[in-house]
Amino acid sequence: MRAQSSATTAPSIAVAASAPERPGFGTLQAALGVVAFSLTFPATAWGLEGFGPWSLVAVRSVLAAVIAGGCLLALRVPLPARRHRPGLAVVGAGVVLGFPLLTTLALQTSTTAHAAVVVGLLPLTTALFSALRVGTRPSRTFWVAALAGAAAVLAFTVQQSGGALSTADLYLFAALLVCAAGYTEGGRLARVMPGWQVIGWALVLCLPLTVPVAALALAHEPVRLTAHSVTGLLWVAAGSQFVGLVVWYRGMAAIGIPKASQLQLAQPLLTLVWSVLLLGEHLTVAAPLTAAAVLVCIAVTQRSRG
Repeated sequence: MRAQSSATTAPSIAVAASAPERPGFGTLQAALGVVAFSLTFPATAWGLEGFGPWSLVAVRSVLAAVIAGGCLLALRVPLPARRHRPGLAVVGAGVVLGFPLLTTLALQTSTTAHAAVVVGLLPLTTALFSALRVGTRPSRTFWVAALAGAAAVLAFTVQQSGGALSTADLYLFAALLVCAAGYTEGGRLARVMPGWQVIGWALVLCLPLTVPVAALALAHEPVRLTAHSVTGLLWVAAGSQFVGLVVWYRGMAAIGIPKASQLQLAQPLLTLVWSVLLLGEHLTVAAPLTAAAVLVCIAVTQRSRG
């Protein structure tokens, strides 16, 4: 692969910018990304049954990078333009490394249901980062609905945790910040290059770090291969880390970062369903009430115009 020259980069950007996705199709792609992400915490819990936290995060990133790199090579995609590489580094630091590591560390002591509702604040965090980084200015109705949805998720979290913050909660709040930065930068880049290339190059860019970390972690952390641990690892690598992010970034490029981020208000509630079906966790009666409130907020944010 060779670097793109300025002559070849400009036309490709023009094509990407002149042929935007239809909003309805963009919403569908973003929603599919949310479904994929909603399985991440249950799959991580399965993976932790057989891998240490550092092994799981590093190996998932390496496997996802192998898939992404294979696609990039097969399609003979040129190296990204130099001006896009700092943004790809932010995506890698936030989405490939930071969020998976912090949430995996949190899930060692937290249930997937609790982690899911804390991370439910991600849409609002992403919208705030978008306003600062990209200069988006959503309407007042949008912000009222977004804040209402975040408040519903936060109230659910406090009710579930008894009002006390744990070390796991601190990991999760830090994960919100780094992931929102990665989502925002990835959504911005997906406007000028295909979304799958955004996450693909971010994964490949992290290989010099993830490969040695994976080797060290596997040598020092016990590994027990089971059906659950292998399935969980494969899902977080292929489903969450690559395929889910591909459709997610394409969706953000089509409908805008703030509106796409609000679809993630449904993610914690989907994760609660998976936690019951796959992990046998028990939910309180507050879950359906939160679900109703969140779905109303999603409807309002998707109809509002910034």
